[in-house]
Amino acid sequence: MKHPDSESTVAVLDAMFAAFNRHDAATVVALMTDDCLFETAAGPEVFGARHVGRKAVQAAFEQTWETMPDVRWDHVRHFACGDRAVSEWTFRATRPDGARIEVHGCDLFTTIDGKVAEKHAFRKERPALPA
Repeated sequence: MKHPDSESTVAVLDAMFAAFNRHDAATVVALMTDDCLFETAAGPEVFGARHVGRKAVQAAFEQTWETMPDVRWDHVRHFACGDRAVSEWTFRATRPDGARIEVHGCDLFTTIDGKVAEKHAFRKERPALPA
């Protein structure tokens, strides 16, 4: 297993977040390992909800885009060291009930051979904004 340099990892994360904002699930999972792991910011478990493998991860992202069709990650910035990386961002979306979400958050990543193996999402929580 080789660890990409920080610049290469940041380029992968730039491409991933551009794909998130295009709602391009095929590109997102192409940047991930076959056995990738995604833990959501919210869910029934201490880790949120866990999705394993490209098919499950793709379905999780597609569900988010279907539920909140205007979702975006803005003000994105990344840093990496070895096989670990962090992204910071502002999450913006409209919930199905019309209320707006705007919160800061971050993702913790583990990479293997230049692909994302794990994505752990964390978001601030605050009351929804009026529609």
